[in-house]
Amino acid sequence: MATSIVIRQLGKQEYLPIWQKMQAFTDARDINTLDELWLCEHEPVFTQGQAGKAEHLLNPGNIPVVPVDRGGQITYHGPGQLMLYVLLDVRRGKWGVRDLVSALEDCIINTLGDFNTEAYAKKDAPGVYVAEKKICSVGLRIRKGASFHGLAFNVDMDLSPFLRINPCGYAGLEMIDCTDIDGPANMAEASDKVVKHFCDLLNIKNLTYTEGFDD
Repeated sequence: MATSIVIRQLGKQEYLPIWQKMQAFTDARDINTLDELWLCEHEPVFTQGQAGKAEHLLNPGNIPVVPVDRGGQITYHGPGQLMLYVLLDVRRGKWGVRDLVSALEDCIINTLGDFNTEAYAKKDAPGVYVAEKKICSVGLRIRKGASFHGLAFNVDMDLSPFLRINPCGYAGLEMIDCTDIDGPANMAEASDKVVKHFCDLLNIKNLTYTEGFDD
């Protein structure tokens, strides 16, 4: 069972280079590669998952649309939304896909629970909800026995671009962020709590924090 992990704090990043780095990291890793979590925000972008249907993209306007290799439908990423990317050797950790999806959902549920906000997951619609409104989206890809992609947690962001799509393929689904409820007040607080809860759920004890990439 893996017990060590590198936490990369990447700040605000364009989506495409981070996605490409995730793919390259996953393809290059071997049995000795440490697992990593990447934390960042993105410049505005819509990402369309492998199951995505064109009819759920209503009016993108000047926001770019990027087809990607995760599961799920279309969603939006932008400033004020915490991205947690999970680059894990799932074979070494003996985690199943359901284990990882549950850990991603539960780390947000537990984070909001710290603020006495009741949140929950749905079996038929991955992500995290508060009073039937979605606050976190989840999407994963497993390749070569390793995971990438992760979650998008709405902390303090402009939610209006979600009106240009059917979020995650659901027409009329209302999105919220932590400013609408009791939750983390800023990205730093959200990052700390989400990472702690995620690692606790997977029994990862040794966390090493770093900024940026090594190259």
